[in-house]
This record gives sequence, C-alpha cells and structure tokens, in this order.
Amino acid sequence: MPVTTHPAVSWERMSLAAEKVRQRLMRAIHMPRLLFTIAGVFAALELHAAQVTVFAAASLTDSLKEIAADYEKNADDKIVFNFAASGVLARQIQAGAPADIFFSADETQMDRLAGTGALAPETRRDLLGNSLVIVTPPENAIVHSPADLTNAAVTHVALGDAKTVPAGSYAKAYLEKARIWEGLQSKMVPCENVRAVLAVVAAGNADAGIVYKTDAAISRKVKVAYEIPAADGPRIAYPAAVLKSAPEPDAAKKFFAFLQSDFADRVFMKAGFVAGK
Repeated sequence: MPVTTHPAVSWERMSLAAEKVRQRLMRAIHMPRLLFTIAGVFAALELHAAQVTVFAAASLTDSLKEIAADYEKNADDKIVFNFAASGVLARQIQAGAPADIFFSADETQMDRLAGTGALAPETRRDLLGNSLVIVTPPENAIVHSPADLTNAAVTHVALGDAKTVPAGSYAKAYLEKARIWEGLQSKMVPCENVRAVLAVVAAGNADAGIVYKTDAAISRKVKVAYEIPAADGPRIAYPAAVLKSAPEPDAAKKFFAFLQSDFADRVFMKAGFVAGK
C-alpha cells in the first residue's frame, strides 16, 4: 500500500503566523486601555472647563450675549447669565445665590454689596455710562417733552419700579428735579425692569415710558419722543465686580478682563453705551 507523504512545514512560516496572532492579541489587550486613556483626557478637559455665572442688569442683555459668544469661541469656559433688575440681583446675591460677577446698572446696588464685603478686593470698575429717553408708541403725537407727561391726554406712564430698578430710580430723580414727579403719581405703571417698560409701551398699555437710550434703540415698536440731556439727567454708571464668593474666581477674572477689552467696548458702544473706563 503506497505511503502518503506531506510536504515539510516551514518553521519560518509558522513563526510568522504565530507573531501575527500575538500582535492581534496584544492589540485586543491594549485597546481598552487606550480607550480608557482617551476617555480620561476628555474627562480632564471637561473638568477643566468652568462655568462663569454673571448676574447682570436687564439693559445689558443683548450686548453681553454677543460678547460672551465671542469669548467662548476661544475659551473652554461657559458663560451663563441671570438678567434682572439690579436691585433684585443684589438681593439674590446677598441671600447666597451663586454668582461670579455682578454687573449693575447703578452704583447704589453695587455700594450695597460692597458694604457687606461681598466684592473681591480691587475688582470694582465703572465700565459704562448711559442716558434716559422718553418713549411712546409710534403713532403717539402727544408727548414731545417731559412737561407733556402731565397732559390730561396722557393717562399711563410706565417706569421701572424705583425701589429695585435703576432706570426707575434715575427717572424718578429726573422727574423730581423737573418738579413733575408728584403730578404723575396717579398715572404711574411700575414695571419689574426696563425691558418690561418697553414691552408695556410697545403694547399700547402706556402712553409713554422712560427707559435707557440703549434699550429704546433695540425696539422698533416704540419711538423716542424726547432725549433727556446728560446735563439735566442723573449720572448713570454701570459698575461691575468679581464677587468674593465666586465659585470660579480664576475663570471669572478672565471674563471680567474681557469685558474691558477693545472688542467689548465696540459692542457696548454699538448699542449706544458710553465707555466708562
């Protein structure tokens, strides 16, 4: 019976095959470690990114959103805002609300926090200035001056609540100086912030309102009936500061510095603010 023979197996070929198997096994072993390492890198980056919380006056809404959007393009940090009347924000901060930066529409509220030791040392800056205007619905032809607010045809005048809204307290100071404040008491429509004043006038629920020039500029539903000259109106300053209790103090100081940059100045001035630094 013939004997069947097999060709000799090449040891070199067997060694190559074994090496390939070993390499595949090693890749299988190290892949989870590689994935774990990559995940760790991303986790570290995520942990490094900070969330900076800015409590800011409602009149700064549009400008600050534009500034923050540009800042976030080149920074890992996220900027979040709480917009409201400055007096409301100051009370929230005093009550322990977590905030990194306070940007007020008047000095009174900032002074209030400074008096409690809430501000980080040497960070307070007056960054902006503003002015007041009287606005009316577009079709209104009655109001052309502050004295016209006393006209019997004007039945409702919208203002920010003078107790909490800086624009309201500025308006009150101006109207008292013009000696018409007392005569307008029965016509007053107090609002929670300056944007609410705009909304009330735009909706036709008030014959006139007093707001910042910058706020009037963003609405097509009201017209400026009278610009109060800076010499006649109160000094309007927008101070800002990093808070001593800031959850993210380092990131807050970086964004605070950006608020004083040339780019931020251009955004603020485009909106009608006056650079205060």
